[in-house]
Amino acid sequence: MQFKQDTSVFTADGRDVGRVDRVVLNPQTKQATHIVVRKGFLFTEDKIVPVSLISAATKDRVTLRPDAGDLDTLPPFEETHYIPLNEAEARSAEYLAGQAYPLYWYPPVGGWMGYDFPLPYIEETQQNIPHNTIAVKDGAHVIAADDQRVGTIEQVFTDSATNRVTGFLISRGLIMKEKRFVPIHWVEHVTEDEVYLSVGAATLEGLREYQES
Repeated sequence: MQFKQDTSVFTADGRDVGRVDRVVLNPQTKQATHIVVRKGFLFTEDKIVPVSLISAATKDRVTLRPDAGDLDTLPPFEETHYIPLNEAEARSAEYLAGQAYPLYWYPPVGGWMGYDFPLPYIEETQQNIPHNTIAVKDGAHVIAADDQRVGTIEQVFTDSATNRVTGFLISRGLIMKEKRFVPIHWVEHVTEDEVYLSVGAATLEGLREYQES
């Protein structure tokens, strides 16, 4: 299967779900577990879709299985929580960047722990992806072993039977893009924004330019 950013995702009966935004993978097992689907006609927020619900995926279209079920029950990609500071934190709070106020601008009955002003809340955003997985952005920078930036992620290829990532298609250049296929065993470390390789830039230069088969 192939996963490319902005590829349309459809239900089995042809309803437009949204667009591919990220691929979630486990760096240890190299398996793709989910895709993040950006909100569209069917989704009103970005959702996490298990790869097991996908019947086919090409660079042009992702199609879900007929038995995918109620897609509205799929969890959102990110959720924001507002966590009130405790009394000690409230005494020294300076309302730094990254903090948010409660939704209501008055204290509850009895006050906030004896104070007559609303206490600050800390905003915490959580990604609803499995433990030890990473939601890799298409467009993430690819870094060679000699610390050179050699391109950006354009597509993620997986084995349809095992969901294991087989490699990345990387591209560089603004207009006449050069494309190279990087096998997964050359990947040493992965973050959301960067993919680090175990080979140098010269090795990538020696690869043939990728051609659609």
